[in-house]
Amino acid sequence: MSSHSKLFLTGLFVAGLLAAPALAFDFGRPATPEEIKLWDIDVGPDGKGLPHGSGTAVQGKQVFSDNCAVCHGENGQGGIKDRLAGGQGTLASNMPVKTVGSFWPYATTLYDYIHRAMPYPTPGSLSIDETYAVTAYILSLNGIIPADGKVDRESLPKIRMPNRDGFIPQPEFDPAKLFRKR
Repeated sequence: MSSHSKLFLTGLFVAGLLAAPALAFDFGRPATPEEIKLWDIDVGPDGKGLPHGSGTAVQGKQVFSDNCAVCHGENGQGGIKDRLAGGQGTLASNMPVKTVGSFWPYATTLYDYIHRAMPYPTPGSLSIDETYAVTAYILSLNGIIPADGKVDRESLPKIRMPNRDGFIPQPEFDPAKLFRKR
């Protein structure tokens, strides 16, 4: 088939799609508010969306050892995946080390990432309290909270990460400009 014939047939197909009435499917149903709530688990930098619960760095050390150390190494270093601890003061150097302690801007989004994406083979399998505990442990490894520190939905948004001001939003991504009414 010539390229002109293919182009013509593609044009007819697209025209047919545009002219067709909206397709309706006779299966499924709208999700219930309860079902939607199960998937509404994201947490913003301001802490909006953090669930009730808590965890300590001491508790997190065991959860980390059981679920995270195989990839990230004991104490968040030396594993086959990203290093999580150390690196403070290296970002401006020729050999920056990007870790939670040197690079991550918000403690709340650390919780969010762990809760939704970790541990790698079984994301979302940690309980809320286990996620708070692992978050506390990683923060303690970086000296951001004490080794016996505790985090919860009240304390996590108050933690000021070392690189909080290291991110400069581009003007085109300013939420005030993106979402203003036109």
